[in-house]
Amino acid sequence: MLDQIPFSTFTKLSFSVPEPEDLILCGGLEFYDKSFDRITPKAERRLERFKNRNFFKVTTTDDPVIRRLANEDKATVFATDNILATLMCATRSVYSWDIVVQRVGNKLFFDKRDGSQLDLLSVHETSQEPLPEAKDDINSAYSLSVEAAYINQNFSQQVLFRDGNKVAFDEPNPFANEGEEVASVAYKYRRWKLDDDMHLVARCEVQSVVEVNKQRSFLTLNALNEFDPKYSGVDWRQKLETQRGAVLATELKNNANKLAKWTAQALLANADMMKLGYVSRVHPRDHFNHVILAVVGYKPKDFASQINLNTSNMWGIVKSIVDLCMKLNEGKYVLVKDPSKPQVRIYEVPADAFENDYVEEPLPEEEQAQPPEENAENTEANGVTNDVEDKEIDIQA
Repeated sequence: MLDQIPFSTFTKLSFSVPEPEDLILCGGLEFYDKSFDRITPKAERRLERFKNRNFFKVTTTDDPVIRRLANEDKATVFATDNILATLMCATRSVYSWDIVVQRVGNKLFFDKRDGSQLDLLSVHETSQEPLPEAKDDINSAYSLSVEAAYINQNFSQQVLFRDGNKVAFDEPNPFANEGEEVASVAYKYRRWKLDDDMHLVARCEVQSVVEVNKQRSFLTLNALNEFDPKYSGVDWRQKLETQRGAVLATELKNNANKLAKWTAQALLANADMMKLGYVSRVHPRDHFNHVILAVVGYKPKDFASQINLNTSNMWGIVKSIVDLCMKLNEGKYVLVKDPSKPQVRIYEVPADAFENDYVEEPLPEEEQAQPPEENAENTEANGVTNDVEDKEIDIQA
């Protein structure tokens, strides 16, 4: 371990970045179906499944566009919106997360591990109510995070006009194979200036587009999910129409980190609107079948001020971590949120750590922990598996 940083130091940081520039736009977007704005709990819609659409969760150094930009010396620091948002909202995080940092020459790459927690979505992370401990319980933190990731993927595709009408950008989706059916997504490779000789490039995402009076607006699409009103104390079906503010307030209390990260990602991508879906289980004990109860739109800047997400503090955290990592020798490091304390730690790790053929040196027997079960969850480059059978979802880790 090289360093540990308490979150209390993050809260005081502030840094203002100039407006970024868009370097490259890739992918294609389908149009948002505005009829979803009229959904109510009394006129709910069943959440559909999109098993044939591919979703990509490609880390920074595996991204061919980022490699190209690095070779062209377009920046010194490279990341994705998900990784940056994790850092920017770190002080709201309770669960552990980790980010791999690679110092190569004068450059810095922030990566996530294969099958990383960053590919899933926390549920109930910042609530005072504890969730069941047993990992195979449908309401355990892990089961809920898989369910939430799956709900988000399906929601993001269902609310579109899937009629073949797309807004295509300069370059095709960099991760898709020929003829593959891909989710509606546009990648914006944007560059921010951190100081005179340091720029940061991040791959940012928007999921959809609307056209009003010949003006195009880009949207991010995310879904909050209700699993059991007993835990939150607020029943969405009863409260969403009459007391939507109370429902959102409860979500902001119980899911402060997730909502802040979504907002940070929308700001990074310069989305005009973030659409939040309210998706609930058909029955509290059925975690395979869901309904959409409402969809609400917010302007990211307005929503950020509503949840006290301060952009200069967000960038202050990123800048301080970048400055710290730039002082490290060339090599590989991992930044870990302490599982039980409000702090992050930086560890130096071997150059081949987290690679597919990496073999850990065995620990002395008295120091060995019990081996975890085999990882059966599929979070390859295509992200969270969407092959969910009606009867069972594979959520062992």
